Amino acid sequence: MKTLKIFLMCALLAIGCKKDPSPPGDVVLVSPEKNSECSPVNSDSGNTNLVQFSWQAASNTDSYTLRVNELDAGTTQMKTTTALSEILAIEKGTPFSWSVTAENEEVTETSVSETWFFFSPGTETSFAPFPVEIVRPNGPKVFIDGNGEILLEWIGSDLDNDIEGYELYFGTVDNPPVFASLGANETSTKVSVITETIYYWRLVTTDREGNTSDTGILSFEAI
Repeated sequence: MKTLKIFLMCALLAIGCKKDPSPPGDVVLVSPEKNSECSPVNSDSGNTNLVQFSWQAASNTDSYTLRVNELDAGTTQMKTTTALSEILAIEKGTPFSWSVTAENEEVTETSVSETWFFFSPGTETSFAPFPVEIVRPNGPKVFIDGNGEILLEWIGSDLDNDIEGYELYFGTVDNPPVFASLGANETSTKVSVITETIYYWRLVTTDREGNTSDTGILSFEAI
């Protein structure tokens, strides 16, 4: 009887000390590299390149979901795998974005990597700029500074390195009007805002060849 009691106590202690499952760790992308022209593993005589996507292992992860967006057409390819790489057929001469989501079957939380842009090579001689990378604001709510303003900041990238400038659209409607035209070296600006108000904005990048890229509509709440 004494032995049974000791066994039961140990079992209860083991159950009480069991740790909750951990969410997946950070996903680090490897290739295609950020803001680059990728190197296909194969290129057919038609309209597609075979491109290998690879990333580093994330802790506490059972599977990964690769998401590849064709920026011009707005279409998406998705592939779930337990491996650390996948090969997809994608359109030639087209800009793309890609990201990877790590998942663990024991928890609902997921871990999403950064989103990287790249260009699938074709016969083009001029490249459109990539959509800008937003630095600030970096969340759905933004604190107003002492002057009643918030900072919009971004990073532009173009394989030709010939960005001409940026068109900033900003306002309280979900299809905001043009707010300012900025030069290639003007990658931030302050805007006046009112507390507890939702603002919408987008940035269109133009290069010297007239090529453009668009972030699409973004939003935040000023607090």
